[in-house]
Amino acid sequence: MVLRLFGRNDVVEEEMEPADDYVEVNVMDSEENRPTGSLGIKIEKLNEFADTERILRAVRDGNIIFLKIKSLKEKDIGELKRAVDKLKKTVTANSGDIAGVEQDWLILTPEFATVQRE
Repeated sequence: MVLRLFGRNDVVEEEMEPADDYVEVNVMDSEENRPTGSLGIKIEKLNEFADTERILRAVRDGNIIFLKIKSLKEKDIGELKRAVDKLKKTVTANSGDIAGVEQDWLILTPEFATVQRE
């Protein structure tokens, strides 16, 4: 690249060398060969006990789940307790975390994420 200072003819032109102003970063996790820096967050509804398998599959796939439990809570509290027990046992067995938010939401996380509690 040739640079002429201030557009004047009496100034000597300088040859500038291109500079490497970037650093290449590997975005793959070397241990598991998967992309890092990307995190899936899903919002799901628990309408019946059968929905627990779909939700647990999403957590096992590495997604954080915001789970709305209001509809099942209003329909059948016994079935809700059964579903939450199954979710809790499976998530904690896989080193994940589960926490209630307000009265109508749960957060389920995979093993690499935790819920910060006060």
